[in-house]
Amino acid sequence: MATRCCSFEVHARAGDARTGTLKLPHGAVPTPAFMPVGTAGSVKGLTPRELRELGADMLLANTFHLWVRPGHERVARLGGLHRMMGWDGPILTDSGGFQAFSFGEKAKLDEDGVRFLAKFDRQWRKMTPELCVEIQETLGVDVAMALDECIEFPADRRRVTASTARTTRWLERCEAARRRREATALFGIVQGGFYPDLRAEHARTLRGMELDGYAIGGLSVGEPTGRMFEMVSVAAAELPDDRVRYLMGVGYPGDIVEAVVRGVDLFDCVLPTRTARFGYAFTLQGRMAIKHARFKEDSLPIDPFCACYTCRSFSRAYLRHLFLSREILAPRLLSLHNLFFYQAFMARLRDAIQTGPDALNALRAPARRWQQPFSDEPPGVLDA
Repeated sequence: MATRCCSFEVHARAGDARTGTLKLPHGAVPTPAFMPVGTAGSVKGLTPRELRELGADMLLANTFHLWVRPGHERVARLGGLHRMMGWDGPILTDSGGFQAFSFGEKAKLDEDGVRFLAKFDRQWRKMTPELCVEIQETLGVDVAMALDECIEFPADRRRVTASTARTTRWLERCEAARRRREATALFGIVQGGFYPDLRAEHARTLRGMELDGYAIGGLSVGEPTGRMFEMVSVAAAELPDDRVRYLMGVGYPGDIVEAVVRGVDLFDCVLPTRTARFGYAFTLQGRMAIKHARFKEDSLPIDPFCACYTCRSFSRAYLRHLFLSREILAPRLLSLHNLFFYQAFMARLRDAIQTGPDALNALRAPARRWQQPFSDEPPGVLDA
């Protein structure tokens, strides 16, 4: 059994949904929780203090990108990732498995690991499961993700079976390579493609390894939404109740609610910050394209019901002006708003679970509407 440096306690349930606390070396995280993404050690445009003020408890960074630049050993010499980036809360690092999927021909997999072609210096680098763990432990993060193989959709059963078996072997090698069990937790990633029996079997295999936590990976890769949630349900049903469950890379509000209903606790996605950089804001009335001409003389805040700094301070017209003028402040202010919206949404989910199944189910339709184009209807109508 792995020596655990984290714990997870469930406080309330609403069907399969649960709210609880994930305790890690750098702090406690109320769940369900959403992690802003700071791929290279920074959530684009925002300071750690701003992230704390908008309600973030835990951040995600990326092992591959930090390994390539500035390098994990340099980060360690600078006092570790927490100190370097000025964040004192928990950090989870993704392993690089998704980069192997997304890089296409710029990544080569074999039994030993993954070879990547780094964009900034055009050099090939080899990531093995052992090195993956070494990098993350050297960074000093709270949660290390095991190296896995993420494959395309659709993929035939034979390929999925072989890929899933490789993910298991890599996880076993990651577990054996751990040297700082008291400081860095290890999460395994459930694969299995879109074959329910393979998903269930892999979840049971990982459950038998008694890991610190479990992620559900290989989803949101182009499949129909219904298929994605079928796989979430299958995997979550097989995972241990006393460990946190993390759905990787899924971030639309409606999708988060559906995953929470199925027993998922932890999320990450670039969506709120990436859409902000393109001028889109999440509101209770839908996703707003702030650069639209309809807002050129609109003195209202993005969302009159939002308490974030952006909505307390600036109008839609001013934000539109900033974007059209290509001011750096524009994506910063929209990122602040979107991440505040997400953290408030997660708090609302936690409250709904504590209230009961009816309160949680009442959020499902509004959350889907929040990701649709902006409507002039008041949010009271949308939330009915």
